[in-house]
Amino acid sequence: MGVIVAAAIVAQTGSPAPVGALPEPRQLPWHEMRGYAFVHFGPNTFTDREWGQGDEPESVFNPTALDAAQWVAAFKEAGFDGVILTAKHHDGFCLWPSAQSTHTVASSPWREGKGDVLRELSSACAEAGLKFGVYLSPWDRNHPLYGTGEGYNEVFRSQLEEVLTGYGSTFEVWFDGACGEGANGKRQVYDFPSFRQVVRELQPGAVMFSDVGPDCRWVGNEQGHAGETNWATLNVSGHGIGNDRPPAAASLRSGDRLGERWVPAECDVSIRPGWFWHEAENGRVKSPRVLFDLFERSWGHNGSFLLNVPPDRRGLIHENDVAALRGFRELVDATYDHDLADGARVTVSASEASSSPASCLVDGSTGISTGDAYWMAPVGASEATITIDWVDAVTLDRVQLREPIHLGQRIESVRVEARVAGAYREIAKATTVGNRRVIRVEPVETDSLRITVGSTLGPPALRRIGVHRTPLAP
Repeated sequence: MGVIVAAAIVAQTGSPAPVGALPEPRQLPWHEMRGYAFVHFGPNTFTDREWGQGDEPESVFNPTALDAAQWVAAFKEAGFDGVILTAKHHDGFCLWPSAQSTHTVASSPWREGKGDVLRELSSACAEAGLKFGVYLSPWDRNHPLYGTGEGYNEVFRSQLEEVLTGYGSTFEVWFDGACGEGANGKRQVYDFPSFRQVVRELQPGAVMFSDVGPDCRWVGNEQGHAGETNWATLNVSGHGIGNDRPPAAASLRSGDRLGERWVPAECDVSIRPGWFWHEAENGRVKSPRVLFDLFERSWGHNGSFLLNVPPDRRGLIHENDVAALRGFRELVDATYDHDLADGARVTVSASEASSSPASCLVDGSTGISTGDAYWMAPVGASEATITIDWVDAVTLDRVQLREPIHLGQRIESVRVEARVAGAYREIAKATTVGNRRVIRVEPVETDSLRITVGSTLGPPALRRIGVHRTPLAP
């Protein structure tokens, strides 16, 4: 297992050079988010559809008790850091009073035509300290200019300007690439470069999602989990968006080793079978244990966790969904609020002179800025071993590893051993680490853990090792 070392690994200052593509500053706070909610809401909520036709009368949208603060309270209790709202889905109905369309809340009976869901949700997020994001579908089955080319693209850019200038800071803009005929029977060619330019100009700190980014990518499924191997880097050449997505999209699940750009995976999934609320699905809400499993296979597999939680016709998050979110949070806190590695003794095979002492791996630090501590093996090392020792034996079933991703993603293989009855035995193997990797193992009692980082794209480096135990039976 060799080490591929980038050119000029060590600069004149002695600082290690990064390896491969690197994250942009706007992506680093996104990587630190524990999870965030998706909210699908609109006429489909009232027509019992998943994809509206665009011909639904505005009068169908009339939630009886909409309370965005209730949504935000449920998401915050779940431990989420933000929420993304479907400001406009494929039916073209705008949840804000857009000047570019008549198919909006302004034409509905809700709030006597004076309502604005974006305003209420963004204000509730600001009050509670959650980040606010928007989904804006370029497919519009209602707008008469859809399918006319530049005429509709200008409409969409103007709608982007509306939602990105009137509602405070936006942490993510979510672009769906779905494309079909509009009411005029025509198809539209989307001008995504110009759409992205609007976002960059108006919300430079926002990350943009689409099948291939540019800031975060679709993970290739809607089941909420990333691959066993998951690189944050991707070769975007040859990929498309939506209907233009080629067979090469299979690599979205695992990313690309030495990919040309930093485009980490976002793992989306709904708490219910559908994306919009349906009364028939009130008894089919995912359980806390299922949500916890998906969380560990997304957030814990170098991705992000985006959980859709749709409001009902009252305009409230249903009681069953709230209960599932609460149980999910209890499992997360019971597992990750206590780190068995804190205060343990750490020894390493060797260290690069410019890196921090190995003790930084278990000192409880959680930051991600370039000034934060990390440990790195010497340049040219083919592998590295980190040993964690306890005075008294502990029982564990999770090992969490984090790389200093501001220097790139480099680890390709990891082996974990536990000392049992005086001898080390292998308890797990894993591939990529990246921002975070949670390695799940059968419960084991041990007084020493040995982690061997094998194949890497540069000197092995870590910024944090966590050791945990869940309250769940194996």
